[in-house]
Amino acid sequence: MNIERIAGNLGFPEGPVAMDDGSVLFVEIRNQCLSRIDRNGVKSIVAELGGGPNGAAIGPDGAVYVANNGGFTWTPLESGELLPHGIPDDYVGGSIQRVDLNTGKSVTLYTECEGVKLKGPNDLVFDQYGGFYFTDFGKATDEWRHFGDLYYARADGSLIAKVRAQLWQPNGVGLSPDGKTVYVAEAYTSRLWGFDIIGPGVLVPPPADMTPGRHIWSAPGYRLLDSLAVEAGGNVCIATVVDGGVSVVSPAGDYEHVPVPAFLITNICFGGEDMRTTWITAGLPGQLFKARWPREGLRLNYNA
Repeated sequence: MNIERIAGNLGFPEGPVAMDDGSVLFVEIRNQCLSRIDRNGVKSIVAELGGGPNGAAIGPDGAVYVANNGGFTWTPLESGELLPHGIPDDYVGGSIQRVDLNTGKSVTLYTECEGVKLKGPNDLVFDQYGGFYFTDFGKATDEWRHFGDLYYARADGSLIAKVRAQLWQPNGVGLSPDGKTVYVAEAYTSRLWGFDIIGPGVLVPPPADMTPGRHIWSAPGYRLLDSLAVEAGGNVCIATVVDGGVSVVSPAGDYEHVPVPAFLITNICFGGEDMRTTWITAGLPGQLFKARWPREGLRLNYNA
């Protein structure tokens, strides 16, 4: 598969969103913004968001909804690149933001659930009913690390609910083609979980064996799982850190690895008329790639 580098020198890109006009939106966590690269390769800033914009998705109103982790401190590596780590001095919590693409204006929809502050929202996906699931990764220092959670919320700001608690750094989230399963990738356990959906924001209770849901797959060796996208045929494509690539996992747990020429792959999305144009973000180095995927990606419930 030919993988083309589209852009570099990005501030830890994540959350790619393929647009109908051939451009791609993405967040830059370190630069605290939502950006766009048009079909001619020209980059522009759509909105300054503060904190740490981490995931993005088009909502039912055509706006972009952003999971904002609240920000990181940045540790320099020998290469001179910066790795996200820790909690910045100006951290006040995480949030879900809405960005108007026409004006670039952003508003904050959610900062807490039932009186408890969001810690580090990471990724989000909309269902057919106009609500969205999102992961909260939590925060960490050298001494401690939060559990994370899976939430469901409405785009109009009227409801937020925790639907699964005490996950181990949940990162990527996506829906199966039939909308009956929400997938979550745990970063540091390198596990992919499936949670069966009863209704909008309502999941089958966890089993009695202490697992949070259906265990789909565990990555071999040492690698970390980041955000994900789903193919039309049901495979889950997970951005993979350490070995640099995309882990393609079937609902039955079969697995293949697609290498990408970067160390820290953060996310993947599908677009184009046939849904086989793939955009892949690499946090380190800060790059955006484009490729033709061998299979059709799942068309999301909302696009723009």
